[in-house]
Amino acid sequence: MAGPTTAERQKLDSGPPRPARSRPRVPRPRTLILSLIALVLLGAGGVWLFYGSQWLRVERVTTSGTRILTPEEVREAAAAPVGAPLISVDTDALEDRLRKKLRRIDSVDVVRSWPHGIGLKVTERKPVLLIEKGGKFVEVDAKGVRFATVGHAPKGVPLLELRPDQENAAASLRRFDSHRLRRESVRVAGALPAAVARDTRVVKVRSYDSISLELSGGRTVAWGSSEKGRTKASTLTALMKAAPKARHFDVSVPTAPASSAS
Repeated sequence: MAGPTTAERQKLDSGPPRPARSRPRVPRPRTLILSLIALVLLGAGGVWLFYGSQWLRVERVTTSGTRILTPEEVREAAAAPVGAPLISVDTDALEDRLRKKLRRIDSVDVVRSWPHGIGLKVTERKPVLLIEKGGKFVEVDAKGVRFATVGHAPKGVPLLELRPDQENAAASLRRFDSHRLRRESVRVAGALPAAVARDTRVVKVRSYDSISLELSGGRTVAWGSSEKGRTKASTLTALMKAAPKARHFDVSVPTAPASSAS
């Protein structure tokens, strides 16, 4: 029996006939026009909803995180545009305004609370040191920022006593002026363990590397310079636990601490 002819073999190898490709349908001009009109109306409706309607406007301003400041002070300083479209509120401008007007504010986060609110989340500065000036007290935070002057010293915040060593005062102040020495004292106060900070009454500064602490109960701590603050803090905590009846501690060289009862 004869096999398939050459023409038949080529037909078999080529497989079933492929369907003809259909050309993409081009939308009619009328359909394009209607689609564009729908998009324009949708956009205009969105703009009106956010900017022109009365539904999404600022009606209330709330605050959180205040300790010393009052919510009323924060809201007044923020001056949020009540009645304005909520989407148009410049939150960055509100944050800058609050930090400039209220130096007690360390950071603030302004958030939109849809559909009608503005939230002011405040973090206040915490004093780590006090500077007495004219019978009042300047509060200084751990960053060295002087942020408030108060009439009464807050409890648990040590007072700075800046008294350069008279024998070496001239040489010390040439290298480290009083402003630099104050910064070093702030670094020391900021590095103190929480329990020690609460008991610290005075931070005494005689020179860059001669900083000491006066604690409650007549106890003292020779701290030295502000360098290696974390190590000194850990060493002091361990030293106080090991010698609970000691009255004088020395962590100026944290690798060789010392304590004494007198």
